[in-house]
Amino acid sequence: MDYQGKIYRPWPEANSLLIQATLGCSNNQCTFCTMFDDKRFKVRDINEVFADIDEARAKYRHVESIFLIDGNVMAVRSELLLKLLNKLTSTFPELKNIALYAGYNDIRRKSIDDLKAFRKAGLSMVYTGLESGDPIVLEKIKKNLKREHVIEGAAMLKQAGIKMLASFIFGLGGKERSKEHIRATTDILNLTQPEEIAPMAIALQPGSELEREAQRGEFVLPSSLQVLEEEQYLLEHLNFQTYYWGDHGNNISPMKGWLPMHQRAFLSKIEHEIANNPITQQNVIQTFAW
Repeated sequence: MDYQGKIYRPWPEANSLLIQATLGCSNNQCTFCTMFDDKRFKVRDINEVFADIDEARAKYRHVESIFLIDGNVMAVRSELLLKLLNKLTSTFPELKNIALYAGYNDIRRKSIDDLKAFRKAGLSMVYTGLESGDPIVLEKIKKNLKREHVIEGAAMLKQAGIKMLASFIFGLGGKERSKEHIRATTDILNLTQPEEIAPMAIALQPGSELEREAQRGEFVLPSSLQVLEEEQYLLEHLNFQTYYWGDHGNNISPMKGWLPMHQRAFLSKIEHEIANNPITQQNVIQTFAW
C-alpha cells in the first residue's frame, strides 16, 4: 500500500482497511491541529488508488469495513469519488461499511443527487469535525465554518441517507469560554442529531498555532473540572438517540454506548468524577498529543 505522509483514522475505525484517496486536508489551518502539516492537499491519481485497492484485495481475503483517508475525501470531484466507491464495492463485495472524513462545507458543495449516488454506491458514514458550536470559538480556531453551514451540511446527509459522526473537543473554548462553547455545541448537536458523536478532551499539539497561543498567554487551557463540567452539561441536555464514542484516550472518564439508554449511567460517572477525582483540583488539564 502506497501510504504517503502521516496517516490518521478515527479511533472507531480501528478495524477498517485504510485506502488513501487524498493527501492532506483541504482546510489545513485549524489552530489546534497539526495532523497534515507535512503535506499539501491533493487528490491522488485514481489509477494509483485503484492499484492500492487491487493490492489490498490480493492481500486480504475478507474486508467488511473501509475508511478512506486523508483529511477530507468529500472534496474529491463527485464523478471521481463515485468511481472510487464503485471500485471498492465491486472489488470487495463483502463490504458492509465505507466511511470517510468530510468537512461540512464540502458536503454542502455536493448536490443531493451526488450524495444519494454516493450512498447507493456504498458510502455509509461520514466523519465530520464540528469541534464547537460557538461562533466565536469557530472563528478563533480558523475552522472556516459557520453554524448555518453545519445545519445545512448535516441536513443534506440525512436527506441522502448517509450516517454522520460529529466529533468535537471538550475545552476548546479555553478557560474563558467553557460555558459558551459547550452550550452552543450541545444546542447544535440537538438540532442536527448526528447518528454518532465523538467528544475528546483538548490537547495542545506540539507545533500547533494553539500551542503558541497558549505559550503567549492568549489561550488559557481549561481546568480538568471545567472539562468534566462540560461533559456533565452535554449529558444533561442531549435529547436525541445517538451512539456516544466518549472513550478517547484523553477523556477523563472514558465511556461509550447508546444514548439515551446509557445517558443516566454516564452522567452518574461524570458526577462521581467531579465529586471525587483529585484532578479536579488542578488548575489546568493535563492531556496528551494525538
